[in-house]
Amino acid sequence: MNHYEAINDVLVHLFNEILDLEERALITPEYKDISVNDMHIIDAVGIQQQKNMSTVARTLGVTVGTLTIAVNNLVKKGYIQRMRSQEDRRVVLISLTEKGEKAYRHHQNFHEKMVLAVLKDLNVEETESLTRALTKLQKFFRSYQ
Repeated sequence: MNHYEAINDVLVHLFNEILDLEERALITPEYKDISVNDMHIIDAVGIQQQKNMSTVARTLGVTVGTLTIAVNNLVKKGYIQRMRSQEDRRVVLISLTEKGEKAYRHHQNFHEKMVLAVLKDLNVEETESLTRALTKLQKFFRSYQ
């Protein structure tokens, strides 16, 4: 197998395997009421500060309408809360509830384990090369948006 074929094979299978592994790792009995997509919304809302819907939608690359439907479900399930901005009552802000923050940390823990597993056996030079290669791959994907 030449380099082209090897890279193609790794990329095609890696994406599918990451999605499958992420679903199995994240959707535990405690979080069986939400999807991996919901976890990504929770991650985009984050725990730092309240955010408006437009900011979260832009982060996720979805429309505000699409996000609204998902947020409605996450509000009903107790992961996200809505409130009006004190500065501009027309603006709706969202933030994580305590339950949402727990799910956020669960998601972050999965990603930390994944990254540490990748870096575990790499030396500094290999780590730098992998970082450059993945950054170029990300740039390629973003150019297709």
